[in-house]
Amino acid sequence: MKQLTWKIVLPLTVISFVTVTKWWYVDFVDGSDEILTGFPLPYVCPGWHTSLSLQIFVLELVVDILTYFTFWFLMTYLTTKVFKEIKVPKFLTIILLSLSGLISLFLILMAINPDNIWTASREYEMKKLETGYKFIWEEQTRPDYYKYHPEMKKE
Repeated sequence: MKQLTWKIVLPLTVISFVTVTKWWYVDFVDGSDEILTGFPLPYVCPGWHTSLSLQIFVLELVVDILTYFTFWFLMTYLTTKVFKEIKVPKFLTIILLSLSGLISLFLILMAINPDNIWTASREYEMKKLETGYKFIWEEQTRPDYYKYHPEMKKE
């Protein structure tokens, strides 16, 4: 199982963590509305202090990564119990490790942006307005602000 963890579970964790996620349209108390990203907990949102920056919440990020890892570990473990042994072809291992390595490199380059703000946990109270799931290649459309704040609509 140790070999399968390195060859299948970790690469699938990284790939699925990036490609499949949940978006959260929230209204921060004493703040603006924002779209957060993360499943099962929102772990990142745009930075408020400058453009092209992020606010990353470490506790939520760790919970999300562990959720994906646990899912793929259980899927692999249950598959080995049913089929007794999984033989992973070498070319599939190379493809998975290469793809997850490139994704990891890209994530590291995004994370080391000096404008990003890293906090231990989300410290802001928020009101969830709308959520949904998306793949990385789908365009994120911002929900209508006036649907949730009709009093702000100009006539």
